[in-house]
Amino acid sequence: MKSGYSEAGTSNAGGVGGGGAGISNSAGSPITNIAQDHLITILLLLPMDSILSFAMACKRFRALVFSDSLWESICRRDWGPKSVDALKSSYLHSQQQQQLPWMRLYKQVSRLESVSCINLTYTDGELVLPRPRASHSLNFVSDCLVLFGGGCEGGRHLDDTWVSYIGKDFQKMLQWQKVNSGVPSGRFGHTCVVMGDCLVLFGGINDHGDRQNDIWVGQVTCHETLGITLSWRPLDVQSVAPAPRGAHAACSIDDRLMLIHGGIGLNGLRLGDTWVLELSENLCYGVWREILTYPSPPARSGHTLTCIGGTRIVLFGGRGLGYEVLNDVWILDMPESCLKWVQIPYELPNIPEGVSLPRVGHSATPILGGRLLIYGGEDSYRHRKDDFWVLDISAMPSINAQPTTLNSRGLLAKMWKRLRAIGYKPNSRSFHRACADPSGRYLYVFGGMIDGLLQPAEPSGLTFDGELFLVELVLQP
Repeated sequence: MKSGYSEAGTSNAGGVGGGGAGISNSAGSPITNIAQDHLITILLLLPMDSILSFAMACKRFRALVFSDSLWESICRRDWGPKSVDALKSSYLHSQQQQQLPWMRLYKQVSRLESVSCINLTYTDGELVLPRPRASHSLNFVSDCLVLFGGGCEGGRHLDDTWVSYIGKDFQKMLQWQKVNSGVPSGRFGHTCVVMGDCLVLFGGINDHGDRQNDIWVGQVTCHETLGITLSWRPLDVQSVAPAPRGAHAACSIDDRLMLIHGGIGLNGLRLGDTWVLELSENLCYGVWREILTYPSPPARSGHTLTCIGGTRIVLFGGRGLGYEVLNDVWILDMPESCLKWVQIPYELPNIPEGVSLPRVGHSATPILGGRLLIYGGEDSYRHRKDDFWVLDISAMPSINAQPTTLNSRGLLAKMWKRLRAIGYKPNSRSFHRACADPSGRYLYVFGGMIDGLLQPAEPSGLTFDGELFLVELVLQP
């Protein structure tokens, strides 16, 4: 997302060269006779600088470049249609206006500097709330937050499921409702992703240290009389399946595929394999296949996989085989005919405050603008973090880029950006969970392990958190 709005807006509306002999004086020029819909289609194939330069050609093109219809289309191209539709829905709900200022909103998102935190945890002791936990799952699906499982004080797993209806009022205080489903069995370190209006849960670890590789599908239903219900059912898969594991990473792709990577397998061994689960249209059965590529991300646990733009997967951080905390970034493009992992190399000293980037047990959530918001985690000394970082994959090269391009300092300078946090100040934490609303403007964070004791690295010194807070992108003119 490059600046240049003001330059285009104040440019001469005459010819391209500014000498009056440009397109505007050529009444018979074929490009001036192209229908507006076709012009928009052409413009959407161009980078932002070229689109803004197009406004200098003539008055008609200038009006088109600064039109709401074009900028809504640009937002759909760069942010994805689901994000834009959800943003329109929430905006109309709160502002009661008919049209979003798309160009201004695009500039605000591209210049994002800070986030605002709001505590959504009730202090009323009469309410029943989920108990403090870590390594659980938290998802936004069917206008609801769904919380399942996790580990708690004493090293015990949890098997409870909690649901809270949000609707379009993202800043309201939430009321949790416990759902008694009886399945899946209790676990922590599992993954749970959203596919359409369903949840797909995989793996995890129980109290006895048993790793699992079962698959469950959950569906939330809102009844006028029964309230919110959540039903889980096992997913039928063939005999080929990933080895049992926990503390792995997963993401969903186009509501039909689930990708997993790494984790802690049998005998505490960290894994480095990548698997994709393809589900049937009705989510009744699925087929696993392993993605074998070289090179590929080294074995790790406590890392993140995040899907951006529907097909591009970003892997970040975690703890490696030697117990070291990692800060590497890998990309996998799913539509490619030949799937392969590509590492994006960068040097921490070249990034402002980049020395704090290595982490494990963090969250990496897609946000408005097609970027990742990375929050929290812990370093190699188990010092927990409270910082927010944006990882902008639009600044990254394509999967087929040459190594010389991958090492461009100018490119990498734009890849990472630390955001300022204002408002409520939550505890530093790791192994929490975070999820965003469909627009990507509001992020919910629950639980995790927090500091506060003299020796938090010892099992007996772990402190689990039970607060829920909201992180809102601060959009300013």
